[in-house]
Amino acid sequence: MDFRREEIMPGVFLSALRAERFKTGAMCAVLLTQLERGHAYMDSLIPSVLRRGTVRYPDMASVTRRLEELYGAAAVPVSLRVGEVRALGFYASFPEGRYLPGGRGELADAASLLGELLCAPNTRGGLLLPDYVNSEKHKLAEKIRAAKNNRESYAMGRLIELMCSCEDLGAAILSDPEEAEAVYYTKLTRRYRQLLAESPLEIVYCGAEDFADVRGAALAAFGGIPRGELNFEIGTDVRMNAVEAEPRRFFETMDVRQGKLCMGWRLGECMEEPDFAALRVFNAVYGGTASSRLFRQLREERSLCYYASSGIDDVKGLMYVASGIDKANYAEAEAGIRSALESLGRDGPAEDELAAAKEYCASALRLMSDDPVELLLHTLKMNAVGEEIAPDELAAACEYVTAEEVAAIARGCELDAVYFLSGEDGEEAEA
Repeated sequence: MDFRREEIMPGVFLSALRAERFKTGAMCAVLLTQLERGHAYMDSLIPSVLRRGTVRYPDMASVTRRLEELYGAAAVPVSLRVGEVRALGFYASFPEGRYLPGGRGELADAASLLGELLCAPNTRGGLLLPDYVNSEKHKLAEKIRAAKNNRESYAMGRLIELMCSCEDLGAAILSDPEEAEAVYYTKLTRRYRQLLAESPLEIVYCGAEDFADVRGAALAAFGGIPRGELNFEIGTDVRMNAVEAEPRRFFETMDVRQGKLCMGWRLGECMEEPDFAALRVFNAVYGGTASSRLFRQLREERSLCYYASSGIDDVKGLMYVASGIDKANYAEAEAGIRSALESLGRDGPAEDELAAAKEYCASALRLMSDDPVELLLHTLKMNAVGEEIAPDELAAACEYVTAEEVAAIARGCELDAVYFLSGEDGEEAEA
């Protein structure tokens, strides 16, 4: 797979991954901005509002018809984060030309539609349409309310929100439906115009077209984007150590039978020069797979929890553990989770643990290379952190991770926060 990256206009970066094996091409176009509390709800709304219609295709029905004309192409709003950077925009998937009648591809037309969705929305007097904004903000508010019913994801969101309350990452958690409903179309328009003027634009393409053709399509589609003073001062603040000497503890009650214990660590000095392969393998050994040390020791051997798993944010430098436990097992479960990490740092992974984790990570990364959308997302992440590591290269690096590298990451972790969501004594409710 050939990779090429170029700044095709001031603050507009094009990355192209050329591969012949896909029948479907894919392209994303996203504006990069800093996560901020004051803009969090507006930034989350903007892609869905823009998707409602453009100048040429003024409503969702006409946008859908245009996609059908492009042999069933798709255009999907994107609102994701990489560390403490927010990426806002769209991705499109479309048939490659060699599989269409006459061999004509849809790259130029798909790119043009992406450009219109991002840069030429349907407006009235230059303002985003109130009906579109009101509809999408009410959907967001309902989504926030509904998310509270998923106790597992709610508990993890609360851990992040509380643990990172003084950091930009805390703005990634949208927990207030009333704040979503308070967004007004004039204010949202100002924020949208600000993003267009000052945000770097990342365009990523994956498919069989030559770079020159991709570059031409991107320039035609986004050449008219309004630019002001570009803001490149965006990034992620990595805190190496826990905020306080002892872990901060947060307790809440809700109508749950099964307690939700979530714990958050700072990854420590390994984040000075993060090794993405070693971090993946470490997480797989500790709690990132169904056969991980955490699950075996807490679930299979001691029956302390209903589930237990870990995940890492290798850009922000955090590790999270989520588990479902009985309230009576709170202290023992927390001690068991900490003990599993301490033993990994002290003794390192067993040979079979390490081999299984490396195989799991390498296989998952190689599968990513078979999906153009996954490749887009991976490339976007690497661009945001200033790296150029293809999934296959990262997979190969995973195979060389040593037991000592895994143990060193475990030793450097510092427990920062513990969150426990439980039902009140005697309460009868669904988990």
